Amino acid sequence: MSTEPRAALDRLIAAFEGHLRALEARVGDDDSVVDRAYMILADAYESYDEALSENFDESTPLTVEDDDFDDEDLEFMDDDVTTDG
Repeated sequence: MSTEPRAALDRLIAAFEGHLRALEARVGDDDSVVDRAYMILADAYESYDEALSENFDESTPLTVEDDDFDDEDLEFMDDDVTTDG
């Protein structure tokens, strides 16, 4: 199933904004809201890049930094963190 690039871009922009809000409201070095915003941003970027590839056979010049997080971490954070937005 192909993702529309415009919808993916809108999601990416919203993820950037959410990440900035999380950083501005950070409560400490290990703030789970910031961690979750980071993962949402990384996922939104990857979806956007995939949409570009599927629809235009193009990509962005960016890569997501490989880190210690994986889908299980994001699911765990989903259970622990509720955000408005």
